[in-house]
Amino acid sequence: MANRQPTPRLAFVHLLEENQPQATAWLKGGQNFPEISGLVKFYDTPYGGVLIEAEIFNLPNISSPESTSFYGLHIHEYGDCSQDFSRTGEHYNPDGKNHPYHSGDLILLLGNQGYSWNAFYDKRFQIKDILNRSVVIHKNRDDFTTQPSGDSGQKIACGIILSNRS
Repeated sequence: MANRQPTPRLAFVHLLEENQPQATAWLKGGQNFPEISGLVKFYDTPYGGVLIEAEIFNLPNISSPESTSFYGLHIHEYGDCSQDFSRTGEHYNPDGKNHPYHSGDLILLLGNQGYSWNAFYDKRFQIKDILNRSVVIHKNRDDFTTQPSGDSGQKIACGIILSNRS
């Protein structure tokens, strides 16, 4: 039998099972979608990046049986979710890169009749870099082309990334 090396997936599964993220963002819907809620968790990994887990409830397609929709998911510059999220600033982009290569661009959320869960790995930032910034869900999918932010539309939910460390 060949020498089997552990893969990063095994470490990621362990982190998710331990359920001790180093930072979290509790998301709440805005004025037009107040029923949206969810939690985004951020885990340090032994690979120099961050494991991100998102579980979101009551996305806009909840009332359409068997529906699926994509939503933009981004880290924004500022952790201010007031005034229907108008104060979150632009996508987090410390290196001044074009869209979709800046650090604030995350993978799309796939909502299945209002519910979404996903986990992914990102090596473009560390948790310390994103603390006190915001995670924002946009009403439309990010097209990963349009500058500067993917034409993802209205901000429909927001949460501030806070440290879970004492």
